[in-house]
Amino acid sequence: MSKRVALLDYGSGNVRSAHRALERAGAQVEITDDFDTALGADGLLVPGVGAFEACMAGLRAVRGDRIIGRRLAGGRPVLGICVGMQILFEEGVEFGVQTTGCGQWPGSVTRLQAPVLPHMGWNTVDVPEGSQLFAGVDDDARFYFVHSYGVQEWEMDSAESRIAPPLLTWGDYGGPFLAAVENGPLWATQFHPEKSGDVGAQLLTNWVETL
Repeated sequence: MSKRVALLDYGSGNVRSAHRALERAGAQVEITDDFDTALGADGLLVPGVGAFEACMAGLRAVRGDRIIGRRLAGGRPVLGICVGMQILFEEGVEFGVQTTGCGQWPGSVTRLQAPVLPHMGWNTVDVPEGSQLFAGVDDDARFYFVHSYGVQEWEMDSAESRIAPPLLTWGDYGGPFLAAVENGPLWATQFHPEKSGDVGAQLLTNWVETL
């Protein structure tokens, strides 16, 4: 039986391309902003495009922060993509505006230290040993990024993790930034797997198969 994935629709993110990519990965997908539907699905995907502050406002409007928290409290999988990854951290700082995030991980989303922004295009990443998310993907695989902000320091002590020691994947653009995190039922990518061709499809398939 296909796994049921709720694609959270809170007014931010290209839900149509994510929907197609998840179906390609073998999931039964429903685009929804309904609390109970998102809570009860086998997996929840949280997309995100645009400013941190606007994404958090949209997320709170559909009680998305509560959905994420409730799911993780019950060990139910969540995958965040792009700004959908960023809002999982404590705060975002853009144009001098500090916005509180979901707080699932400590740390801040800040402007990348690169001379040309946004970081747009295909880049390799440094994947840790034992990654389930990147299983079956070549070390030199490239993923599609579009962002000017990111998490440039990981602030959680692995020994203090509430769920499982995290696996951190790093990218580099003017300096290191988090490209992906695997932490128990909570996974996230800064890049867009739904726009990363066959390698992105492999990642989404890997996630769906864990549900």
